[in-house]
Amino acid sequence: MDSIESPRPPRRRVSSLPLPWQFRYCYDGGRKLVTRHAVVFLRTPAQPDGLRVGVVASRKVGGAVRRNRAKRLLRESARALAHRWIDRDMWVVLVAKASIVDRSLIEVRDDIERALIESGVLEAKNIE
Repeated sequence: MDSIESPRPPRRRVSSLPLPWQFRYCYDGGRKLVTRHAVVFLRTPAQPDGLRVGVVASRKVGGAVRRNRAKRLLRESARALAHRWIDRDMWVVLVAKASIVDRSLIEVRDDIERALIESGVLEAKNIE
């Protein structure tokens, strides 16, 4: 049997930021990008260890169900864009805004993607 290429883009595993000091490190000295549905903090770590993503949704987003949905949307957006990062050693914190709850994954991903491309952190999509 011949293998068939998947129409989906390649997926890259995204490690998490498990420790509170890593989030603070991104907040304090990193770049801040504000989008319609999220705030993105970017920082290159002192010790390169690949792409790491942390996700935050405060109570301003809503109750537990809404916060969890917001975090799922942000995590999946990060996974979908992981293969296009220019700098492979980056810590990223995605903070959900209240407007994210009623949005689809495509809207959230496109919103974050647009901001990252404009800032020069993400490669533009190749349209063939």
